[in-house]
Amino acid sequence: MLDAQKETVSTARNPVPAQLDALVIGAGVAGLYQLHQLRQMGLKAHACDTATDVGGTWYWNRYPGAKFDSEAYIYQYLFDEKLYKGWTWSERFPGQPEIERWLHYVTDALDLRGDMSFSTTITKAKFNEETGRWRVETDQGDIIDTQFLIGCTGMLSAPLEDRFPGQSSFKGQIVHTGRYPKSGLDIEGKRVGVIGVGATGIQVIQTIASQVGQLTVFARTPQYVLPMKNPKYGPDEEAWYKSRFDEFKSNLPHSFTGFEYDFENTWADLTPEKRLEVLEDTYADGSLKLWLASFAEMFFEEEVSAEISEFVRQKMIARLKDPKLIDTLVPKPGDYGFGTHRVPLETNYLETFHRDNVEAVNVRDNPIAEIVPKGVKLEGGTVYELDVIIMAVGFDAGSGALARIDINGRDGLNLAEEWHKDMRTTLGLQKFGFPNLFMTGAPLAPAAALCNMTTCLQQQTEWITRCIDDLRKSGNDVIEPTEEGEAAWVAHHDETADANLISKTRSWYTGSNVEGKPRRVLSYTGGVGAYRDKCDEEAKGGYPLFAMSKAKAPQDA
Repeated sequence: MLDAQKETVSTARNPVPAQLDALVIGAGVAGLYQLHQLRQMGLKAHACDTATDVGGTWYWNRYPGAKFDSEAYIYQYLFDEKLYKGWTWSERFPGQPEIERWLHYVTDALDLRGDMSFSTTITKAKFNEETGRWRVETDQGDIIDTQFLIGCTGMLSAPLEDRFPGQSSFKGQIVHTGRYPKSGLDIEGKRVGVIGVGATGIQVIQTIASQVGQLTVFARTPQYVLPMKNPKYGPDEEAWYKSRFDEFKSNLPHSFTGFEYDFENTWADLTPEKRLEVLEDTYADGSLKLWLASFAEMFFEEEVSAEISEFVRQKMIARLKDPKLIDTLVPKPGDYGFGTHRVPLETNYLETFHRDNVEAVNVRDNPIAEIVPKGVKLEGGTVYELDVIIMAVGFDAGSGALARIDINGRDGLNLAEEWHKDMRTTLGLQKFGFPNLFMTGAPLAPAAALCNMTTCLQQQTEWITRCIDDLRKSGNDVIEPTEEGEAAWVAHHDETADANLISKTRSWYTGSNVEGKPRRVLSYTGGVGAYRDKCDEEAKGGYPLFAMSKAKAPQDA
């Protein structure tokens, strides 16, 4: 095992082999483990990433304040006890630099770098129906012939960068949080605007307020927030969580959300006093426990949702006090229910707006019209003059990263065009019409949004590895969902989602943040454990939702 805290920096770009068994797109949490598994199988596999090094989400999202909101000791690979115990975390919810170092540690411990190419973007992929293989092109001029193409591109990795008219006219610096520069931004004493108050915007706002001269926050959709408790970890805490490896390995994959805690209470069985006690206890935990382990009924029953939402509202109001700030930063009754949007953890975020150098601008009814050379202009005509604009305006979630690649399957089908018509997959792992294309973090699986990501991404990559192995053992070359199989999964997904209040809410969870994107709950809402069981049943049952076949022609035809 390598020195757990040593970071290795990549140098020259490795060439991409011209012929492969499997090409992995992405070198984040999913891509690293997928590449490792494929190599363990003895396949000739390679991974490409646009970034200059490993990390995925934790490479790109290096904005001020970026950190875990899953506890570090469960945001882990659990396939190797030695790998797990070889790394020590400094606190409960570490920041981006430490997370990035951890992913370097994993990469080097597994000796993956020799089969990875950085600064390499996959631009085009076309399936050859005769050979049953993919022809893949990169921006570096590589042309790769591969049997399997595996998208480990991340669920939140396609930033919505071009959101407002006139962005190119701005005389200062303008950046999206998902593409924050490695060198950082010079914000000391400057007039800085942050657009967006979702989870990312909140982390930025609470972090930079004390550094800038003036901070102007443009808030459209206020969020329910939970305070984070983030204690430092020493030898005792390290021994405590490392002793739980077997427990985590056994329990996390079968929980509802992939976290160590799960729903244990039933609303109807408890008195009002006992319900309040549960809410107070889970709120005081300083984690996502109130959201993910208090009462599951908040996702299905309007009355329960309203009561829990009001509980959180009153916690926020008590901290803000100022009526104008409350109106701007606290969701109103009837807006949407607590937990139907992504719930951010924060540290003195609300209190930040009490600073003299921080202004909250409500753009719900007076939206941003354009970016002008001097700053941000609202529809009402007001211009806020700024030196730096930080856009925390979100992503084309789930489908965006793969859809930005020109991927062409059978019969001239284009993936982006198909997803523009309807957001469909089979188990979130394959798409009808695109043989031998696998995906992780894609629509219609828990990994698209509602999961502790390492839990779900490990499960998906392990399923893909097993599927490829089963295909090869069967003597076949190609696997693809059947049209009927995909329809069956979509119907099951929708039936599950339609019973959930998430489906009735406008958010990135339903694709509502992207103009023209078909509306469908992106994440499978039946639970992480239930999804795993369905995937296992599919494999054990001989892949009834899929069809296996032999290639029509030899590989070199």
